[in-house]
Amino acid sequence: MTAALTLETLVRSSVTSPVAGINTLLANAKTQVLIMRTSVVPTSCPIGWIQQVDHDNLRRGLQYRLLVPDAARTAPRIAGQLFSFGLAGADIRTVPAVPMDALVIDGEVAVLPAGPAGMIPALATLRLPSIITTTTELFKRVWADAMPLAPFDLPHSNQLSEKHLRLLSLLYSGSTDEAAAAQLKMSVRTVRRMMSEMTNLLGARSRFQAGAKAAQRGWIRDEVAR
Repeated sequence: MTAALTLETLVRSSVTSPVAGINTLLANAKTQVLIMRTSVVPTSCPIGWIQQVDHDNLRRGLQYRLLVPDAARTAPRIAGQLFSFGLAGADIRTVPAVPMDALVIDGEVAVLPAGPAGMIPALATLRLPSIITTTTELFKRVWADAMPLAPFDLPHSNQLSEKHLRLLSLLYSGSTDEAAAAQLKMSVRTVRRMMSEMTNLLGARSRFQAGAKAAQRGWIRDEVAR
């Protein structure tokens, strides 16, 4: 980052850490916070970490919009945080891959990674209008195509019944709604409702993608014809 672009930098030091710097900015937010987080596991970049200040801001009436990868829907480390954050009022959506880590506060300041990450990377706090506009427009483009994540969309180990799992397997193997309904002894309407539930749960954009994601998680059964 050049001096022309950066009004201040949250650097590694014994006095101020990037986390503390972000929290200070968030504590002074007035209306809206936009967040893009690229990872579903803890990293050295604190952008997108859900902190107490974020929950405090929601209680103050601020609007939060958070973009995270689809994998967050089933990632144990972050799913619990997203559950409580969504219940508190945050608007959360997922996409296959989030393009960058970024934080935009009140449309006036952006926080971005400042360069190669060390143990605790430096973060640049940018107030140049062109940077704010570019980052916000990128967020809006990704947000428009993202899948909403409601708190109760987050999966728990006991959330899928045996019939849900068998239905996934049947449809992934190529069965029609009618064939799956006949095999599972349920109505076609019930099959379609269950499939819609599972598609939302997995953050999928089609039945095939839902099946593929279920297969990656080991939910697809081999004995689909039983």
